[in-house]
Order: sequence, then structure tokens, then C-alpha cells
Amino acid sequence: MSKIKKGDKIKVLLGKDRGKEGQVEKVFSKEGKVLILGVNIYKRHVKKQGQTEGGIIEIPKPINISNVVLMCPLCKKPTRISFKKIKDSKLRVCKKCKKEINE
Repeated sequence: MSKIKKGDKIKVLLGKDRGKEGQVEKVFSKEGKVLILGVNIYKRHVKKQGQTEGGIIEIPKPINISNVVLMCPLCKKPTRISFKKIKDSKLRVCKKCKKEINE
């Protein structure tokens, strides 16, 4: 089970977008990266090919999971995550407010 999931609100700790907050669009668990809406956007120059137009397009690039922190939806603070095992399932728990994160 991953500590960060799709739809979580997170804050960027390092890089050119440090301090920005956004929502996770996709998690790449094997690479250890996350794609965040509106964060870490790069410009790419594209050549015209057939029907498609050329020009400069903006592409979001993934950020390493170690460079982001989860924003707790309950206490609204950046926090680390621990796991609590209940019967057959694992639940994510906020380390600051000690409450379960059900999202």
C-alpha cells in the first residue's frame, strides 16, 4: 500500500515549485514518482507533423515521492503517514492529529 494515492492533496518540499500545493493525478509506484496537477510543468517545442500544429506545448512531469508531503484533510497540515492494521486491511493514519485518512 502506497502512502500517497491518487486524489490526495500534497505539498512540494523541494525543487523549482517548492511550497506549491496540488492534487495527485497519477502515482508511478515502481519509479517512486507522482504526477501533480499544475506543478512541475515544462515547455516542449514540437514540430508540425501532418494535421497537428507545431509550437510550444506545456507538459507536466512527475516528481519524486520523497520531495512531496501529504496534506492531512482533517488537520490541514503537512504530515507524514503511518499505517494501522485492522483485521485484513491497512489504514493510513496522520502522524500529527492521529486520525485515520479515509480518502
